Amino acid sequence: MLGFLEKVSNYTKEAISAAQYLVDGLGVTFDHMRRRPVTVQYPYEKLIPSERYRGRIHYEFDKCIACEVCVRVCPINLPVVDWVMNKETKKKELRNYSIDFGACIFCGNCVEYCPTNCLSMTEEYELAAFDRHSLNYDNVALGRLPTSVTSDPSVRPLKELAYLPGGIMDPHELPANQKRAGKLPNQIIKELQAEKSQEEDKKNSSDMVSNKLNSTN
Repeated sequence: MLGFLEKVSNYTKEAISAAQYLVDGLGVTFDHMRRRPVTVQYPYEKLIPSERYRGRIHYEFDKCIACEVCVRVCPINLPVVDWVMNKETKKKELRNYSIDFGACIFCGNCVEYCPTNCLSMTEEYELAAFDRHSLNYDNVALGRLPTSVTSDPSVRPLKELAYLPGGIMDPHELPANQKRAGKLPNQIIKELQAEKSQEEDKKNSSDMVSNKLNSTN
C-alpha cells in the first residue's frame, strides 16, 4: 500500500512540475507576443547599413592608373585589369576593369590600398541574381552610382518604431487617445521653423513700434 501511495505522489509531483514548465514556457511566449517585431519585412522594410558597411564596390574609371595594386593586395587576386602600353607616351592605357562579386569576400583591401582612391565601398547590398555570371561587373557597372536605402520612398523607416508607445507595433494602430513617446524628426523641424518665424514676427513688430516712436518724436 505504501509503495502504491509513493508512486502516486511521485507521479503527482512530476505532473505538477511538467505543468509548471509548460506555464513558464507559455508565459515567455505570451510576453514576446506583445513586444515589437525584430524581423524585417524585406523588401518593404530595410535595415540602414552602418557608416563602415562594406557593400558593393564603386569604381571611377578616370582616376584609375592601372597600377594593379588592388590585384596584389586581394586575397584571391580577383580584380581583372586590362591595359595596354602606349609606345608613344610610354604609359599604361586602361581598357577594362572588372570585379566578380560572386567570388568577392568584401574585405576592403583594394579600397584601402588604392593610391588614387578610385575604389570605394558603398552601402548597396542587393546583389542577388539568377545567373552567377551577371555578378561579374565591368567598369560600366562598377561606375554606376550606388543606391541609397535611406532615400528609397518605398521603404518604411524602422526608426519610427522607436517613437511609439509600449505595446504598439504599427504606427497605423496608434489609438487617438495615446501620443507617441517622442517626436519624429520632421515634427521637430516644423516646430523649430514655427518658433523661428514667431521670433522673427515679434522682432519685426518691435522694430515697427520703435520706428513709429522715433518718427513721432
